[in-house]
Amino acid sequence: MCIGSGDACLARKARQGLGRRVACGMIWADDPAFCAPTLPAIWLVATPARPANRADRSRLRRETAQAVLARQDRFAEAGADIGHLASGQPVLRAHPGLHLSLATRGGVVAVGLARAAVGVDVEAVDPAGEIPFALLHPQEREALGSLPGEAQAVAFALIWAAKEAYVKALGTGLLRVPESFAVALRAEAEFSVFDPERADSPRGQTRLIKNGGQVALAAAAIVLDAT
Repeated sequence: MCIGSGDACLARKARQGLGRRVACGMIWADDPAFCAPTLPAIWLVATPARPANRADRSRLRRETAQAVLARQDRFAEAGADIGHLASGQPVLRAHPGLHLSLATRGGVVAVGLARAAVGVDVEAVDPAGEIPFALLHPQEREALGSLPGEAQAVAFALIWAAKEAYVKALGTGLLRVPESFAVALRAEAEFSVFDPERADSPRGQTRLIKNGGQVALAAAAIVLDAT
């Protein structure tokens, strides 16, 4: 199987010629046909679809996730039956040992798969947009305040994507007040979360997605161990 049995998956990868990026044990791929030899894995899948409402966005996320998971041999027999908790969090009904997170924005669907609680998010980079400083932690406001225009817009999108990914992994969504915890962007596309409700400082990964040479989207993913 692809997940947890690397030889078959790596052989398939060689046949398909698919690339991947690995950072701190997290695999990132942009091809929905990529078979992940280990977890956690994040797929950033480009799509021409631009759903206009919540129901269509949910359908797009679910269908993209099913296409990605169908390539993972673990799902060959039981399939990828995706349900949702009352909170809206996606779950894999036949695979309680695996965790799923989904997001979509600006022509990209993000799919996160892990053996522990995982969160993914994608946010648009808007240099002309107004940053909602009131919704940010004081440390985040200070970090953004020192940056010039476009760099500030990119950093804000990364921070907000990281915050969204974190609360998705928690399972709270934005019921958790966003200014109650801080995200710090690190070198090598990493971020740290400083949450007074946790004893640790979990770390995640970020990616920037370009369109026409310009940074258009910011993606973030994080996996949480129980504390």
